[in-house]
Amino acid sequence: MTSNFSDDTTLREILRDAHLPSLLGTLAHATHDLTLLREEFRPNYIETAAGFQPQGGLSANAQDEARDMAFRVIKELRKGIYDAKPPLQRAQVRQIMEYMVGPFSDDHFTLLLNELGLAEYTEVSQWHKTKLSTNIDFTVAIIGAGLAGVGAAYRLKQAGIPFVILERHHEVGGVWSENNYPGCHLDTSNFNYSYSFNQNPYWKEEYASRAAVLEYLQSSAEKFGLQEHILFNTEVVSGEYNESDGSWSLMLRKLDGSSEKLRVQALISAVGQLNRPNYPVIDNIDSFAGHAWHTARWNHEVDLAGKRVGVIGTGASGFQAIQKIAEVAGELTVFQRSPPWVRFTPGYNSLLKEGSRWLFANVPNYHRWFRVYRMWVGMCRRAYTEVDPAWKHPVSMSQKNEELRQLMLTHLEKSLADRPDLLKKMTPDYPPFAKRCASDDGKWFETLKKPNVKLVTEKIVKAHEGGIETTDGELHELDIIVFGTGFKAADFLSTLPLTGRGGVKLADQWHSDDARAYYGITIPNFPNLFCLYGPNTNINGNASLVLLSEAGATYIVECIRLLLESGKHGMEVRQEVLDRFNDRIDAASGTVVYGAATVNSWYKNASGRLTQNWPLPTVEYWNGTRQVNKDDYLFL
Repeated sequence: MTSNFSDDTTLREILRDAHLPSLLGTLAHATHDLTLLREEFRPNYIETAAGFQPQGGLSANAQDEARDMAFRVIKELRKGIYDAKPPLQRAQVRQIMEYMVGPFSDDHFTLLLNELGLAEYTEVSQWHKTKLSTNIDFTVAIIGAGLAGVGAAYRLKQAGIPFVILERHHEVGGVWSENNYPGCHLDTSNFNYSYSFNQNPYWKEEYASRAAVLEYLQSSAEKFGLQEHILFNTEVVSGEYNESDGSWSLMLRKLDGSSEKLRVQALISAVGQLNRPNYPVIDNIDSFAGHAWHTARWNHEVDLAGKRVGVIGTGASGFQAIQKIAEVAGELTVFQRSPPWVRFTPGYNSLLKEGSRWLFANVPNYHRWFRVYRMWVGMCRRAYTEVDPAWKHPVSMSQKNEELRQLMLTHLEKSLADRPDLLKKMTPDYPPFAKRCASDDGKWFETLKKPNVKLVTEKIVKAHEGGIETTDGELHELDIIVFGTGFKAADFLSTLPLTGRGGVKLADQWHSDDARAYYGITIPNFPNLFCLYGPNTNINGNASLVLLSEAGATYIVECIRLLLESGKHGMEVRQEVLDRFNDRIDAASGTVVYGAATVNSWYKNASGRLTQNWPLPTVEYWNGTRQVNKDDYLFL
C-alpha cells in the first residue's frame, strides 16, 4: 500500500468505484482469510448478452456491506501485518477464483493462473540454454518489434537463447507505431491487452489510447533489456533455409538502401496480420486532385480543419477516425458498405474513475484479479458466437446470438430514435460477430447526427478530380479522401519471400491467401520457422489476443529446447499433423458465426475459408501449446 488518502471518508468514496467481486478476491488473497468470501457477497454468475451482471448482481445493501468489510480490511493491510505471509496454496487460489466467476475446469484454472501473473503460480519452463548446450551456436532472428515480437524476445531471454529483433521502423510498437490516425485506441480492455508477465496497475483508461499502448510496449522492451537486441530501420527482404547446416540466410535492407546478410539458426515471424493496408479499387482514383491516404499511413502534414473530407469504410479504424475527423472537418462524408454492430461499452472514451485508479495502483494485486475476471468474461463471450443448426432466423444464428443482436439493436434504436433515416442505414443485416463488433459509449451515433456529417450508403462508381461519384449519380465534392478499408490480412507474409526445404516457396505453398500453420506457428517444409499471430490465431469473442501470442512464444521456446536436445539442425511439423489440425479448424469454423456466416469479412480468404480466427474455445489453444509433442515433428 504505497499511497495515503486523507481520511476515512475519502477511502469510503474510493470504494464506491471498486469492482467488488475482484476486490473481495484480492483481499482474500492478500490476507489469506478466505472467510472474507462470504456467501451473502457471492456473485450470482448470471451471464447475459451484456456480460455478467454489474457487481455480481449484489443488492445495494449487500454492496454497502461488502464495501464496509473491504474498508476495514484495507485499513489493516496498510499496517503491513500481512506482508510476510507465504504464497497461498493453489487450491485456495482456485477457491478465490471460483468465488469470483463460478466453477471451471482444471485446464481453465491453469490458464487463469497464468493470467494472474504471479511468479509463484506460473508454469513456464525455466530451462536455460547454458545448462543444456553451451557449445552450440544458436541465434534466433525475430522479425518485428511489436507486441508479439517483444513477448517472444522476453521468453527467449528467459531461456538464455541469443536473439536479434529486426524492426523496419524506428521504434518498438508494431501496429501501434504504424497506426497513428486520430482517435486510435484499444477496443478491448487493456487488462486483457497486456502481458501477463508485465501487468500495469497504472492505466489511466480501461480502453487505452494509442499513445498509452505504445508507451507500455516500449517501456516493456526497456524494462527487460530487449532494446539492445533490436536493429531498427532494418527490413527483412527475403529468407532462405540452408539444408546443409539448418540455418536461415536473411537479406536485410537498411534505411539508407544498403543491403546486409544475416545467418541465424531459427526465424520467428512476428509481423502480424494487420500490416498491409488494403486500398479499394476505385475507377479513375488517380484523377482525384486532393490528398488521399489510408488510416494506417496518416498524413499529419495536412490540416483537416474546415476541409471537405470523405472517409471510405466504417470498420474498426474508420469507426474511430471518423469520430475525431468530425470534430474539425467542415464537411465529413462517410461512405459505408455495411454498418458495424456496435456494442455499448460504458467508459470507452473516458478515463477510469479516480477511485478505480487508486485501487489498481495501491491495493496489492487488485489489477491482477481484475484481469482474471476480465479474462473469464471474455472467454464467456464465445457462447454468443456459436451456431445452433436448429435455430431458424433470417439474421441471427442461435438463441444467444439473437439475445446479443437484440441488445445491440435496442441500443441502436434508442440512439437513433430521432433519426429514422440513419437508423435504417445503420441496422446491420448480418449476425453479430460475423464481422468485428465495434465498441462505443454513445459517441459514434452522436457523431453521425452532427450537421457537418453525411452518411452515404450508395456504392462508389468512380473518382473525379473534385470528389467521388456514387451510383445515384451524385458527385460528392471532397478535398481529402481517407481510406478506412482495413488490411490485406489473408496475405500472410506476402511481402517477404521465404524459401524452405527443397526450394519450396512459402507463397506457393500457401497459394497466396490460404495460409496454414500448426497452431498458427509451424509450417511443413520450413524448418526452424515459427510464426506468431499467424494463421487462425486472431480472436473474435474469444478472450485475449495477447494470451494466444504468449502461449505461442512459450511453445516456440519449447520447440527450440527439443531441437537443441536432439542434436539435429532443424525441425518441422509433419504434413499429416498439420492436415489433421486444419481439418479440426475447418470443422470448427462452421460452428461459429464468423466462419459460418456468408457476409464478407477480413477473417476469410477469397474462397471463403476462415484463415484468421481461432474458432475453438481459448482453452483449447492454451492446452495445445503448453507442451510440444516430439512426434508431431521431423528432426533433420
